[in-house]
Amino acid sequence: MDIAARPAHEEDLPVLLSLYRDMEAEQVALKPMWRLADGLPEPVDTALKDAIADPDQVLLLGTLDGAPLGLCLAGTAGLLPQADGERVGEVRLIFTEPEARGVGVAAAMLEAALGELRGRGLSKFDVRVLPGHRNAKNFFEAAGFAARLIVMHHDDAND
Repeated sequence: MDIAARPAHEEDLPVLLSLYRDMEAEQVALKPMWRLADGLPEPVDTALKDAIADPDQVLLLGTLDGAPLGLCLAGTAGLLPQADGERVGEVRLIFTEPEARGVGVAAAMLEAALGELRGRGLSKFDVRVLPGHRNAKNFFEAAGFAARLIVMHHDDAND
């Protein structure tokens, strides 16, 4: 089994968009607010194209035996002024198709993204996990992550 993570290219846009839409459907089923606050801005194909071109972002395609089955988007975020300019690496999105889960595709993408960010001098990292997404939480905890913040949300329209 050949598992790999490689930088995404413009010719990957159709498959990246398809993977993103599958991820979006899964996330919105858990929390409808995800599409409005945590996903990519529409039009998503433009956002993906911009991520490929942006040297501050890392957009990876995860493959299993050459088949593209996952995507990962990472970048950096600022910290408070008392961090003296230090930045935190942020894995914004990571997704694998269900048939590629548990075999190492996500782990390869996470390792590649963190490696790229470490190469930029970063040593602190955040990932985003929806409440109730137990498999994702377990995956990141196994990789050494721990929760540091839970964002609570209320929508008057849903009362």
